[in-house]
Amino acid sequence: MNIFVGSLPFSIEEADLRESFEAYGAVDSVKIITDKFTGRSKGFGFVEMPNDSEAQKAIDELNGATVQGRTIVVNKSEPKPESERRSFNNNRGGYGNNRGGNDRGGNRGGY
Repeated sequence: MNIFVGSLPFSIEEADLRESFEAYGAVDSVKIITDKFTGRSKGFGFVEMPNDSEAQKAIDELNGATVQGRTIVVNKSEPKPESERRSFNNNRGGYGNNRGGNDRGGNRGGY
């Protein structure tokens, strides 16, 4: 089961998060999401546990728990519906794609 963990302290390490979840069972992977420019944590991550019942117990017991002074949010990670996924080819050419900006100063008003 893939588990979303939110409201994480920015200083938490993946090893610390893994340890918290290993108290409930085996952990396949832990990933804290970081900003690609600064490398700083974005305050959320994902934990993958192979056993669904152990994962559910971890969710039930860790959701609302306090970690380094912050109340964390823990729930089953659900994939985003197709309509909400980010598309990287929006507005990339094609018919009817007028971005404007071709005015070249011709309409300066009043003159």
